[in-house]
Amino acid sequence: MARAKTTAIRNFILDQVSKHQTDISRLVAEQFNITRQSVNYHMQALEKGGLLEAKGQTNARTYRLKVLSHREFRLALEKGLAEDKVWRSHMEDQLPKISDNVKGICYYGFTEMFNNVIDHSEGTEVLFSIQIDARSIQLEIIDNGVGIFDKIAKALHLEDRHHAIQELIKGKVTTDPERHTGEGIFFTSKMFDRFFVASSDLCFIHNSPDDDWLIEQQEVFVKGTGIRMSIRIDSKRTTQEIFDKYSDSEGDFGFSKTHVPVKLFKYGDENLVSRSQAKRLLARFEDFQEVLLDFEGVSSIGRAFADEIFRVFKNKHPHIKLVWMQATPSVEKTIRSALRGELPPPQPEDQLKFDFETSSSTESHH
Repeated sequence: MARAKTTAIRNFILDQVSKHQTDISRLVAEQFNITRQSVNYHMQALEKGGLLEAKGQTNARTYRLKVLSHREFRLALEKGLAEDKVWRSHMEDQLPKISDNVKGICYYGFTEMFNNVIDHSEGTEVLFSIQIDARSIQLEIIDNGVGIFDKIAKALHLEDRHHAIQELIKGKVTTDPERHTGEGIFFTSKMFDRFFVASSDLCFIHNSPDDDWLIEQQEVFVKGTGIRMSIRIDSKRTTQEIFDKYSDSEGDFGFSKTHVPVKLFKYGDENLVSRSQAKRLLARFEDFQEVLLDFEGVSSIGRAFADEIFRVFKNKHPHIKLVWMQATPSVEKTIRSALRGELPPPQPEDQLKFDFETSSSTESHH
């Protein structure tokens, strides 16, 4: 019994220390109802075991998982470079003894992202690494090319880098449709626990445990593209599980479903109220059979925004299934109003267009 409790306490420390570097001792004491002295005993044991490391004096000490292994490589982006060969020659032997499902995710993610560097980056070299601690494996790939957000924005004639990220998260976006399906980043982001892409002055992050997306402004400008992805060593997730989740139920296993976080289609503190905003969200929805609209973090939406999605688009594309989740009562009410066909009042932009057309028509009769 005592051994089981010791194991539970130490596993809890290793699981939580990354999020609680400064207050892990307090957290453990409260969780297991033990004294700080007992907590320190377990912390010291993990330090001696080489799994944890401390920094600073007693009153300001911080803890983190100790890096057990870190290897870094640099290659020129030359003709003939192949991602599967790079994996076998540089990365595969660096992995600890892990389950086949985690190894499969690492292989898929690394080779998909490395292939993007070869085919799309237009860079001259790539830096890549693997880092392992007691809980997770982290893979990183950095190139010195044109930058993923800029390249997508230019190729697809989008407004800016933010708009490029908005299209990336839907999936099926590529600057080379003859050779690529645009599935790699979407599926890789879902397979790993944490997926991070940085380029220029923006980065976007996906955390799989809560399926949360973030777009953040960076203080440091990144030339090229940097990708970091991590997964727990004991993860039960599989590549097939993720493929199946976004495939249709009839068994052809095509990429037919997507999950779109609506909050990422806001710019700054703006509200989602206009038809133009809705049309930006709806872009390329016709490439899918089912779209899950996630309204987490969206407190309200405008009637014109909802009408464009749930009446106008739905009527034009009846074969596409629109599903929504995590809607507040206000958002839910507006969506259901649109579904009933209750038209919103004219928006300022629509009224302006109407006035202009009326004026032009009147002038033509004089």
